[in-house]
Amino acid sequence: MTHAVPVAPPRRLVEFEVDGEKCKVREGTTLLEALRARGQDQPTLCHLENLTPVNVCRVCVVEVEGSRTLVPSCSRPVEPGMKVKTDSPRVRHSRKLVFELLASSVDLSLVDARTRGFMERYGVDGERFGPRAAPAAAGERDAATPGHHHAPEPGVAATVAQPVKVDNDLYVRDYSRCILCYKCVEACGEDAQHTFAIAVAGRGFDARISTEGDVPLTDSACVYCGNCIGVCPTGALMFRSEHELRQRGEWAPERQTVTRTVCPYCGVGCNLELHVQDRRIVKATSPLDHDVTRGHLCIKGRFGWEHVQPAASGPLQLQPQPVPGGAGAEEGALSDVAPAERGDAPKASPRLQRGSS
Repeated sequence: MTHAVPVAPPRRLVEFEVDGEKCKVREGTTLLEALRARGQDQPTLCHLENLTPVNVCRVCVVEVEGSRTLVPSCSRPVEPGMKVKTDSPRVRHSRKLVFELLASSVDLSLVDARTRGFMERYGVDGERFGPRAAPAAAGERDAATPGHHHAPEPGVAATVAQPVKVDNDLYVRDYSRCILCYKCVEACGEDAQHTFAIAVAGRGFDARISTEGDVPLTDSACVYCGNCIGVCPTGALMFRSEHELRQRGEWAPERQTVTRTVCPYCGVGCNLELHVQDRRIVKATSPLDHDVTRGHLCIKGRFGWEHVQPAASGPLQLQPQPVPGGAGAEEGALSDVAPAERGDAPKASPRLQRGSS
């Protein structure tokens, strides 16, 4: 007996115009997807392929004929006959202003090269609104109450600068780099983990990422999957291993290799990308294009690799194996794991430390 397999009807092609050129895309395609398919990349901060668009950063806006305001290309679907301008004076002015407002109050020094390129292209001046105000004391921004505002300090730009929060062995939170892009909230919620341990609290400039009830992170519902780290665009959420190497001036991406392998903990088949520097794993990520993980992992996949690190006296090593015929990528399997020599035992798997948020 044969069973019919339901097949969705093919999506029709939609014709529209981009910067004076006509093109066609499938119905339901967003403007951002259509533009990138044409080779016209657009700046984004809150958008990621494995998350639901939330339209909060506003740096991907484009001009659509007939629209009163600029529209976010990450979520606006293409419509028949639509006429789009991606580099008009209005678009450039808006993008530049948004970047300058962010740069005046947030540390953007760790954004990726692509974002820095757009900032340079638009001539972004991070000090346009004056020198930065002094950093807040530890816990000061967390204690802010909606509706209670202080007069701004004249001549300086308000800032979210504050001490880094280090309260566990796995990752740190540097909210002086947080742009409130909502990516971590989405990854912790419906788009990935369904833990809902964090949300945006406060209003206006006092808005911030907080746990439920503003309890310490170690007392919250956080399961330390690290998916929030994987989507953060500014380095506000970071592996503790990376943070400590940066603090010591030893973080060197140019010396790192990336080995793609399969997580050994269970049978799901999650893919890992192990970032190795000086023969030690410094962090683990997951590829966005993998059907199983789509960039997300659990606590074991993202953090459970300390047991294969070299001991103090020498050696458990990860040797990346090139794929025959590959394009120079470091994809391969973990192999040539040397037996541990006599001496100190390898480090144990990460353990959480109790502490305040």
